[in-house]
Amino acid sequence: MAVERRTQPLERFWPYAEHPEDPTPEELATLDPDLHAALFGPRDLPFSITLVFPRFDGDSYAQAVELARKAPEYREVGTGAEFRHRARFFPGNALQLRDVFELTGSQPGTEVLIDDRPIPYARELWLPLLWFLLLR
Repeated sequence: MAVERRTQPLERFWPYAEHPEDPTPEELATLDPDLHAALFGPRDLPFSITLVFPRFDGDSYAQAVELARKAPEYREVGTGAEFRHRARFFPGNALQLRDVFELTGSQPGTEVLIDDRPIPYARELWLPLLWFLLLR
């Protein structure tokens, strides 16, 4: 005895996410430097120090964000609890770097990256070495 179907299955494909062909600046900012070099070739950037800091409570937050936005390269990445401000400074911007670090350095979650890499003793060694440029 044949069974008659009352409904027809829908012909649909799995819902794929639409991704742009080129990565966004936020995605490029979060790439590991070695992966970026492998995919796009080495960057032609001078030595840099990047401060990455989250939102925090206090009067100094607005001032820190204002100073960070004046950095040669500034990006906001992430959302919610993962939101971070990324400000890249070059040796000629040592005074700006120091001003932003004085406001954000004591906050939990603040990172100091040397050429986009977390380096041991970045706070204790590299930043004081850069402060010597201020004596000129």
